[in-house]
Amino acid sequence: MLKLYYSPGACSLAPHILLEELGLQYQLELVALAENKQQTPGYLAINPKGRVPALLTFEGEVLTEAPAVSWYIALQAPHASLIPHGTLAQGRCLEWFNWISGTVHAMAYGQLWRPHRFVADEALYGAVKAKGQEMVLEHYASIERRMAGRDWAVGNAYTLVDPYLLVFYRWGGRIGLDMRAGYPGWTRHAERVIARAAVQRALQQEGIQIWNKAA
Repeated sequence: MLKLYYSPGACSLAPHILLEELGLQYQLELVALAENKQQTPGYLAINPKGRVPALLTFEGEVLTEAPAVSWYIALQAPHASLIPHGTLAQGRCLEWFNWISGTVHAMAYGQLWRPHRFVADEALYGAVKAKGQEMVLEHYASIERRMAGRDWAVGNAYTLVDPYLLVFYRWGGRIGLDMRAGYPGWTRHAERVIARAAVQRALQQEGIQIWNKAA
């Protein structure tokens, strides 16, 4: 059986949603980032990177990184077409994943929430966090432009990218952005994703909400 190591509302939410979407048998293992559980010896023995998600695969190996974990899960049920057909559409999925994980998450939110990863001098944390906030706003404006007039992130159907975008939509609320007012196209997309039964189940299991920024 698959086992997903997750923290509520972290980027691990995206593969969690996909597991529910496909109806795969799996176990959840809580690794609470708020309690720094990702740095415990037990979890570091599973994922030395000290991050979530991690997935114990059918092959008995541990797979890490949200895009890779999401892709692996989607491949378990190709008939569901969470990975779209066609090389260009698949390339678009990878384009979204690489940019969001490498730039929006690691760089923008990394600077905003974890400035110690970028500078050792605590006196510089304020400047690093301010740059992270600036980058988030820049990237969110880009997402809004891309989502304007679109139902889904890639093509005309729901894919494995859409739950990943929902994670970052939620994070916008967490940092105090008025997502409904500032990002109407992205908001319509989020509403379509949230309406799916699998998404509702995953949110309930993690004990989180999308619209309440304090959740």
